[in-house]
Amino acid sequence: MTNNNALCPECDAEVTIPADAMLNELVACPDCGAELEIISLNPIELDLAPEVEEDWGE
Repeated sequence: MTNNNALCPECDAEVTIPADAMLNELVACPDCGAELEIISLNPIELDLAPEVEEDWGE
């Protein structure tokens, strides 16, 4: 099995997508750490994952 790659929409780094990845699966960018969602498998496309309402200590 070979891995597929896509570009991070945040920093343009190459993100390795597992061969068994599923649509809407979340992956993290190894460079900037952005949480990414797989929005298409053919071709592979990534988009920033929807922000989850979190309390960042503010």
